[in-house]
Amino acid sequence: MSSSTSLQSLIREARNITGSKQNEIRDSIVNTIYQEAGNIAAETVTNEKNKVDWDRKIDQIITSRIWGFPIMFGVLTLILWLTITGANYPSALLANGLFWIEDQLTNIFISMNAPSWLHGFMILGVYRSLAWVVSVMLPPMAIFFPLFTLLEDLGYLPRIAFNLDRFFKSAGAHGKQALTMSMGFGCNAAGIIACRIIESPRERLIAALTNNFVPCNGRFPTLIALATIFMGGMVVSFSSAVATLSVAGLVVLGIAITLAVSFLLSKTLLKGIPSSFTLELPPYRKPQVGQVIVRSVLDRTIFVLSRAMIIAAPAGGIVWVLANTMIGDTSVLATIAGWLDPFAKQMGLDGFILMAFICGLPANEIVFPILIMSYVSGGAMIELDSMEALRQLLVDQHGWTWLTALCTMLFTLCHWPCGTTLYTMQREQQSWYWTVLAAVIPTAVGIILCIVVNHLVRGLGLV
Repeated sequence: MSSSTSLQSLIREARNITGSKQNEIRDSIVNTIYQEAGNIAAETVTNEKNKVDWDRKIDQIITSRIWGFPIMFGVLTLILWLTITGANYPSALLANGLFWIEDQLTNIFISMNAPSWLHGFMILGVYRSLAWVVSVMLPPMAIFFPLFTLLEDLGYLPRIAFNLDRFFKSAGAHGKQALTMSMGFGCNAAGIIACRIIESPRERLIAALTNNFVPCNGRFPTLIALATIFMGGMVVSFSSAVATLSVAGLVVLGIAITLAVSFLLSKTLLKGIPSSFTLELPPYRKPQVGQVIVRSVLDRTIFVLSRAMIIAAPAGGIVWVLANTMIGDTSVLATIAGWLDPFAKQMGLDGFILMAFICGLPANEIVFPILIMSYVSGGAMIELDSMEALRQLLVDQHGWTWLTALCTMLFTLCHWPCGTTLYTMQREQQSWYWTVLAAVIPTAVGIILCIVVNHLVRGLGLV
């Protein structure tokens, strides 16, 4: 018998003996190592007398089984509340300024006797799409990213991974998936690249396939806008708080779906025993506020916004062309939406909403602008200079209800990844099979979830 075969047999024998207590034994070994290291440090290192270890005291609360998750949810809710309430005024200000520029550009086109189709394509299509992306996306990102980066700089994100570690182990996944999932809040493509920190190929695949269930920055503006109009609009008082809790609840739902799908994958396509890792919590650091602002604005906000603008500009023009190309008395855009409408109705949506998701494959940031442009007669996006104007378009003109908004938010949370994320998945895994599966899994979950919610709410007569 070779030495490798002998070693493998010993490992199998050890696993049979330890059985279900493997995690307890591993934790006991790690605790023993840290206790011994602490004893050695106590004998050889002299500390200041009566000095309070604030890191340990804070961690006893933040990472406790009782207070850890309420604190996590509270921090997430606070960040989203600051984002929602803080973005309203600058969004309206930006919209007014950008649509004033549009009026000036229109005057220039008129003075030049430019053909109407050129004005429609460039101004009503391309420019208005860009104006919507900038006015709606920039303020929330300018608030959300610095706050999220502040938590990262403070050292709180590893504590989130520590709290979620046992849930991912129970789901047959790796504890480090909590870190890659957190990266997905910024960008799902970045979250997939971050999966490299997971050593096991099986668990790395599980993390990559489920990363799309947390909303990226491109989906947050849509979620925030719909939550503000519909969920917050359902109450007279505390509308911002209700909208915030709605978005926070969706984020928690995304995490729950991540765990559920990870569990199913670990029991079917990617069977295996979850590997363990030891996470050493870094000390709390005083955030470098200046660096946080610069890093979050330049590396995240400007990068994401520029990518959205690059994709939104041609998309806006294409949608305008489709909306103004007629087949008989119906535009190409309305014809496609009509084909999709029966299936979309089963999901609580309509054909235009589903078509906007399909056309928004290049980037999640352009889904809502495409929808708005598709709704407006002639394919030109109206000057949405306030949430009230958007509410009138959706509710008064196109019959949206709170259920329509909820199903749209659910499908925003669960649908195929954007083109950049799929490209990144293919590059990382070098497999079209797993890339296609990365699109099919969240889409199937989103369709099933929307159909169930739609029929359940209608069956109960709540709408």
